[in-house]
Amino acid sequence: VFLEARISQPLRVEQFCLAPAADTVVQQLLPVAEAAPFPEPPDPKTCSPREYLEYYIFPVLLPGLAELLHRAKKEKCFERKRTKFIACDFLTEWLYNKNPKREDESFTEFFSIPFVNDWLKDHPRPPIPLSLLLSEEEASIIIQSFWRGYRVRCKSEIQELRQWQKKLRDDKNIFKSVREFWSKQEAK
Repeated sequence: VFLEARISQPLRVEQFCLAPAADTVVQQLLPVAEAAPFPEPPDPKTCSPREYLEYYIFPVLLPGLAELLHRAKKEKCFERKRTKFIACDFLTEWLYNKNPKREDESFTEFFSIPFVNDWLKDHPRPPIPLSLLLSEEEASIIIQSFWRGYRVRCKSEIQELRQWQKKLRDDKNIFKSVREFWSKQEAK
C-alpha cells in the first residue's frame, strides 16, 4: 500500500536538489517535500521503469542537472548566444565524479576521464575559437589596444615616419642583402 501511494505521487525536483537555490523567493514558494524512503530499495532487475528511475537514476541525475543550471548561469549562458561552456561535458564530469563507486577516489577532470579520452582519440574536437576563450576584460584590452594603435598610426607625423622607414627599407633592400649573405655562406 505504501509503495503504491508513493509511486502515484508526482515527482518533485526539489527533493533531489542538493545545490543551493539562487533565489530564496523560489525556495519559499516551493516547499521541499519530505522524502519518505522505501523500507528497502527495489530490485533494479525486477522493478518497474518508474521505480528504477525514481530510486536509481533521479537521485543522482537531478542534483547534477541543478548544479548544471547554476554553473550555466555563472558562465552567463542565459545572457549570450555562444559561450565556451559545454553542458554535456560538465554533466559527464559531474556524474563521473559523483558516482558512488568512486567515493574514495580524487576528482577527475573531464579530459582525464578514461572513456572520454578514448572517445576524443577517435573523434577529435575542433579548437574553441579565441573569442569564446577570452574573458570580457581580456577581449576589451585587445580591442582597446588595437583602436589606440590605429588612432596613433593615423597621425600625420607617424605617417611621415612610416613612409620614411618604407623608403629606407626599399633603399637598403634588406632581402637582397640577406640573399647575398646566404649565397656567400653556401659557397664556403
